Amino acid sequence: MSKKIVVVGGGGLIGTRLVALLRAAGHEVTPASPRTGVNALTGEGLAEALQGASVVVDVTNAPSYEEKAVLDFFTTSTRNLLAYEAVAGVGHHIALSIVGIHRSSQVPYFRAKIAQEQLIRDSSIPYSIVQATQFFEFVKGIADYSTVDGKVVVPAALIQPIAADDVTATLARVAEAAPLNGTLEIAGPDRYTFEAAIGMDLNARHDAREIVVDPKAGYFGAGISETGIVPLDASAQLGATHFEDWLRQTVTAA
Repeated sequence: MSKKIVVVGGGGLIGTRLVALLRAAGHEVTPASPRTGVNALTGEGLAEALQGASVVVDVTNAPSYEEKAVLDFFTTSTRNLLAYEAVAGVGHHIALSIVGIHRSSQVPYFRAKIAQEQLIRDSSIPYSIVQATQFFEFVKGIADYSTVDGKVVVPAALIQPIAADDVTATLARVAEAAPLNGTLEIAGPDRYTFEAAIGMDLNARHDAREIVVDPKAGYFGAGISETGIVPLDASAQLGATHFEDWLRQTVTAA
């Protein structure tokens, strides 16, 4: 059955893919972002965008990793969305979150996502929270962020990245189904050390930066445990795309 679905953050990496996938499935989809006149942070355009919508999918990403800025972004935008959704009679709120945030809450960005999740759980609107691991597309960004004096300094931790297309496919299925009123974890099919995953990515890009493993190294502002950002529950759903195949098809080929 066709639904009206609003994708908040519809112009981003996941949002653009999700809008296209849901439209191909026959749904009426509104991509909501400041570029389309809809701003969840200020509330601008939300009432109009949500009119008649049955599902809202929030795939926004904060523009800053600074602790106060990211917390303000996710709490303010989520409060606005939930308030406008309640007025519009939206029956399903879906948010994209991150695997391991409650085990790695020392990371400022993760604390902001925890606050966002709590607002959703405390609201009256039926919901689904999809927690994903890091995207294949962001592994190079992790390497760049972790570069110190020309060397990539990584923690002695595990990572289980997932393809953005696999995340999108899961979000589409969740949007078409009844609310979970709970959390779903998704991850890539293969688990690596940070050193191995980043090494594969750099090698595919012919990037000769040396990788240094430091047990004290942080991850976006704070330390993490060995299994801090990988799923521990056997119920986690695994994507179909292998990182090695994705690198060969998208990075090496390019």
